[in-house]
Amino acid sequence: MEAAQSAAGADLEAQIASWRGYVSRHAAIATADVDELEHHLRDQIDDLRAGGLTDDEAFLVAVKRMGSVDAVSREFAREHSDRLWKQLVLTADQGVESAAAGRRDLVVAVGLAVAAAVAVKLPVLFGLSLEEDAAYYALNASLFALPFLAGLFAWKRQIPLRVALPMLVPPFAVAALIANLYPFDESGSTIALTAIHLPIALWFAVGLAYVGGQWRDRDRRMDFIRFTGEWVVYYTLLAIGGAVLMGLTAAGFHAIGQDIEVPLSEWILPCGAVGAVVIAGWLVEAKQNVVENMAPVLTAVFTPLTTVMLLAYLTALVASGSVMDADRDLLILADLILVLVLGLLLYSISAHDPRAPAAMFDRLQLLLVTLALAIDVLMLAAMLGRIGEFGASPNRVAALGLNVILLVNLAWAARLQVTFLRGRSFAAVERWQTAYLPVFAVWAAVVAVVFPVAFAWA
Repeated sequence: MEAAQSAAGADLEAQIASWRGYVSRHAAIATADVDELEHHLRDQIDDLRAGGLTDDEAFLVAVKRMGSVDAVSREFAREHSDRLWKQLVLTADQGVESAAAGRRDLVVAVGLAVAAAVAVKLPVLFGLSLEEDAAYYALNASLFALPFLAGLFAWKRQIPLRVALPMLVPPFAVAALIANLYPFDESGSTIALTAIHLPIALWFAVGLAYVGGQWRDRDRRMDFIRFTGEWVVYYTLLAIGGAVLMGLTAAGFHAIGQDIEVPLSEWILPCGAVGAVVIAGWLVEAKQNVVENMAPVLTAVFTPLTTVMLLAYLTALVASGSVMDADRDLLILADLILVLVLGLLLYSISAHDPRAPAAMFDRLQLLLVTLALAIDVLMLAAMLGRIGEFGASPNRVAALGLNVILLVNLAWAARLQVTFLRGRSFAAVERWQTAYLPVFAVWAAVVAVVFPVAFAWA
């Protein structure tokens, strides 16, 4: 009798361990929260056993009652379909509906990706080519892909057409007019500035669709920040995979005496690049749990590495003693580094558990922000010196504005990080970044729309 009870207890512990392992791997839940959920599960099991249920029955019913992780339990049931508890947590209708919704999402995403690929080749009908009309394609690159990504999210969020059209059409229409009607001087600076900042401004238009028009909702803004980081991860992976595939294909054809460089560069590359924008967005949505588990890992790896890089870079800048005489390339490189740091900071915040207390990683993040702030101050001084010596130009004013915006963001972020380390809530850190987000969108729009006119298209 005792042996049977011991075996039953061991089986119950094995089932709980299996459930815990699945929740830990497949849900974006902190370890402390998993401990709390397991404690709640055990309490439920004890109550049910006291009511006369066997260990197996108590376990099955307790899992069914775990409402906060029902979705995870259903996924667990799918992968363990031979277990009796599938009937308790996964109904046939739920399984069929979930699979059908996944298929619909994929079909819509592929259709929109194909539409983007067609759009990027339509200018060929009017005699334009990538090789000879690089300026046209640079200005319109975002218009070939981002409207379709926005359309994907408008469809997924079920935004009514009467709401989606006035919300999403104007920004893309204005961008199309600017890209194609502004009389840019192709040898000037404003054309490059517009080509860089127009996609940034339109990315926030995609954000409107992503949040379902609820742009004032702080949590939805943070969701969009998280999506942006995850989209970059997936798009990078798709780009690397596509590059490897194209290289192998070209090498294979070259080995048999065939040159396919033209179709690869003029068809596969542009069509694949814009289509992957949509597919990466779909992947983020379809594989949400995978990337949510990946985000803390990525930030844990790259935050220390970036901190070391910034420390070395700042030391080299100070040791060189020539910050005030920094040339244009150095200033551009510094701005790119600061933007990278900001992106990493935002992604780290989006992956941070708001209920978790301050830890060593948060101190490291404060050091990262402080180093970025120091570099920003040095670059601002150098830019003001160049403007004073050579006068204002589109590039200098754009860089100066960006650095001022970054200075304000980083300085306040550092202050809030210090208060968090002293025991205050992490919510203030999140609120600051989500509230500041529109500043970047407005500045990108100003550079893309106003600068060409202000500097006479030069």
